[in-house]
Amino acid sequence: MEKREVEIVVLSDIHLATYGCHATELVAYLKSIKPRLLILNGDIIDGWAFSKKYFPNSHMAVLSEFFRMMKSETQIIYITGNHDEFLRKYSDLTMGNLFLTDKYLLEINGKKHWFFHGDIFDHTTKGGAKIIAKIGGIGYDWLILVNRAINFLLESMGKKKVSLSKRIKNSVKNAVKFIGDFEEKAIEIAIENKYDYVICGHIHQPADRLITKENGKVRYLNSGDWIENLSYLEYNNGEWSLIFFDETKFDKPEIVASDTSVNLQELIHPNVFAAFVGQKI
Repeated sequence: MEKREVEIVVLSDIHLATYGCHATELVAYLKSIKPRLLILNGDIIDGWAFSKKYFPNSHMAVLSEFFRMMKSETQIIYITGNHDEFLRKYSDLTMGNLFLTDKYLLEINGKKHWFFHGDIFDHTTKGGAKIIAKIGGIGYDWLILVNRAINFLLESMGKKKVSLSKRIKNSVKNAVKFIGDFEEKAIEIAIENKYDYVICGHIHQPADRLITKENGKVRYLNSGDWIENLSYLEYNNGEWSLIFFDETKFDKPEIVASDTSVNLQELIHPNVFAAFVGQKI
């Protein structure tokens, strides 16, 4: 299949190494595109969940696709998130076509774009609260597994799928307030700094809104996640689009047990390679 050329792609919250990650679907999408710039906006690898027990071939295939893109001259900006914070000690390191950072400013056609993951606004990812957040993450992962089993039964009966976590988020006042506060803070800081766009991840809540206030306006974009929403952002011909993965539009990828066509160690700084895959898998 001929790859579709894309100017910019933004992915976030893939959470490789968790049971909820839809890696096979992501591989299908990645195999279909040839982006000039790929921005990975945090929580790509879930360092909180990492163990030697679970990192299936489909998850390694996602990494292989990233490195295959690098080899094909795609520029990759990897912005660290709270779940892949183990990479933050290597921030601002450039390795070939890969740039590792904590935030990224980009000017496109005279418009200022501010990219960052978003955990800076989340106090539950810091200090003692981080332990509680990790426990909550385990519970969330199991909820996703249960949800998949329920959806399998619903589909077999010809009924629509449901999202238990979305229902919980939408019904719990604190969750709704957290999302609202997160978005408001990002928008407020972006307007203060006269950015035209603010592009986040972290809250697993895809969004595309133009916000106008007394002191300015900004377009708020959130790329969502690859756990529940399977969403991403693309930039083409001067326009941003928020897109949801539709499996009917993509070929189902063949996931092989080992892929020797991409030598990851050739493409990554040795220390980062050790943190990225060697020490954790």
